[in-house]
Formats: sequence, C-alpha cells, structure tokens
Amino acid sequence: MTNIPIYINGLGNVSPQKTTDSTHFLEEPLSFEANHLKCIDPGYREYIPAELIRRMSRIIKMGIAASKICLNDAGIGLADPLQRNITPDAIITGTGLGCIEDTEKFLANMIKNNEEFLTPTSFIQSTHNTVAGQIALLLKCHSYNFTYVHRGISFESALLDAMSQMQMGIMANALVGGSDELTANSFAITSRLGYWKQKPIRTLNLLDDSRRGSIAGEGASFLFLENKKNEHSYAKLAGVATFLKPSGNAEINERLHHFLGSNELSPEDISLVILGLNGDPGTDKIYHHFASAIFPGTSLAHFKHLCGEYHTASSFATWLAAMVLKTKTIPGIIKVPGHVLHKQNSMIAAEPASNKFMGQSQAFDLILIYNHFQENNHAFILLSRP
Repeated sequence: MTNIPIYINGLGNVSPQKTTDSTHFLEEPLSFEANHLKCIDPGYREYIPAELIRRMSRIIKMGIAASKICLNDAGIGLADPLQRNITPDAIITGTGLGCIEDTEKFLANMIKNNEEFLTPTSFIQSTHNTVAGQIALLLKCHSYNFTYVHRGISFESALLDAMSQMQMGIMANALVGGSDELTANSFAITSRLGYWKQKPIRTLNLLDDSRRGSIAGEGASFLFLENKKNEHSYAKLAGVATFLKPSGNAEINERLHHFLGSNELSPEDISLVILGLNGDPGTDKIYHHFASAIFPGTSLAHFKHLCGEYHTASSFATWLAAMVLKTKTIPGIIKVPGHVLHKQNSMIAAEPASNKFMGQSQAFDLILIYNHFQENNHAFILLSRP
C-alpha cells in the first residue's frame, strides 16, 4: 500500500450550533438550559426536492443537507457548470443507531394495527444505510456505497475504509460522514440507563457540573476526501486508529504512542488535543489521566458542550479540528476551562468558558482527537496542516 496523502477538501455540518456556513466559525455559540441538544434544521428545500421532504425523517434530511453542503463547499456542483462536475467515487457513512424515528414508527404501527396492513415506507427507511442510499439516489451516484454501524467508532470505521481504498488507489475521492438522531423515546430509554444529566444544565458550562451523566446530542457531519490538495483544502487526514475496551490507562497510553510512532511523531509534536469530555466524572477520568500523563503542556480543547454526546460525535470533532487548521484560530468556547489536576486526577473548572478567540496568528500543525464512547469504543484521529 502506497503512502498517498489524503486531504479534507470540503465540510458539511448540521448540528445544534450554527455550523452550516463554513465562513463563520463558532462566532456565536448557542447555550441552552437542557440535558439534551437538538440540531438546528437548515432550510431543507434548498437541498432536497419539495416532493420528497415530507416522506423523510429528520436524520435523512440532516444527512442529505450536510452532504450537499459538503459537496458545495468542495466546489462540486453536479448541475453547475461553474463548479467541478464530478460524482463521488464512494459514499461511506457511519451511524450508531441509524434511523430511530422510522424504526419507532414501524414498531408502533405493528402494535397499533395488530401486525396487519403495514405500510412499507417506515420499514424501508428504518434501515441504517438509508442516509447513504438517499444521498446516492439524489446525486445519481452508482459507486461504492457503504454504512458502518460500529457503535461509538462508526464514523472512524467509515474514515478507515475510505483511507484504505484511497491508499490502494481504488478511488481518488470519497464522501464520508457520520450521523445520529435523538428522539424522545431513545432519550427516555438511555436516561434510565444513567447516560444523561437528570436535570437541565447550562450546556456551555458542561464541565462545571460534577453530577453523573452527560447531555444527549445528535448531528450529521460530512467530509469530502481527495488524494489531491487544492487552494481550498482544510487539512490532511494523517491517521485513524480504533480499539475496544482497553485494560486501563497504561494500554491507552501505549496505543497512543504506537499510533503516533507509526506516523513518525511524538506527543511533543502535537499542537492541540481535542478531548471527548462529556461532563460525566465517571467516564471523563480517562481523559483527565490521558491529558495529564501524556500532554501536560499541550493546549486542550473539548466539543461535546456544543453538540452533545452521541455515537458519531467524533465527526463533529473532526469538523472542528479541520476548521481550526484552516482558520488558524481556536475559539475560546472550545478551550478546556482553566483547571488544575489535583490528587484524584480530576479537572476543576476555575473559570467559565468565554467566546474570545485566542491564538489568532498561531499556525497549528498537528491536531489529535481522542474520543471514547461509554469507555468501550476508543479512537484517535490525527489531522495536520494541508
């Protein structure tokens, strides 16, 4: 396998924040008094034919909108002669729970109608690969189409697939994304499992709350990957690694050193570390040890106070890292609040996060994303300047 560089040349992000316009970068972060976050719905008629919208669930509309925003950002317009008229060589997506809303509709109708006279629409659209399939239908893309359902590393699995095939020369580009939705029923069920804060909190101050649980979220983020750099490139995708249920902090540290070593790097080379801190002290302790043991002097950022916790939240983090590299700025709102590491290796917020931009002229060379989901699925994503 040859070492072909892979660049992020387009971004599309539908989230609980104002992220659909790549010319603005978290300049007005939204804060809520809540224990869950819902996406801001863009004007879907701009991306989806009006006659199709009413039959689509939210996750399908979110995914299509994010993918088309991404392609437009990459300068690809299939019907626009002023843009590049190419079709993606592949559409690869990841999702943790898929189309929950349609699944709920189908099951509810089964019960209501005593398993008789069932309409097929909800069943057809309840499958996990519906988002990728609908994107392909609208783009008239008949190429490789695959969806990974690998729980907390679904998005990373999609990235790894695209990277592998591009490294082997099978494809020159790929549209890669991650999407998950939140419904009232899914929130209620996971609340009983203790995943979320029992009472609403101020979401931008997520790390200030020491009670058990996080805030639930949802989103759809897409990247357009190409094997050629252009003047619009955001970042170079340098590496992705996943692992399951490590035995402890020592194994996580060992895997990180091996991951960086495979890229001929050391922890000192990393400019910024984006951590998946979600406000749950039980699961955040892993990040606390990771940061203090390996990156004691490195700038730290977090992101789940902006989008919430969900299986493919790392796709939001990848969008965030690519924007930092492109704009050469770190919004103050993503900076881990001033803290100290005390005897229990916990982070204590010393001041609330602000939205002042820091490091306006800094050139960030390497950004490492470390995220885990419920301490089971762990992943590293490494981005560098293009």
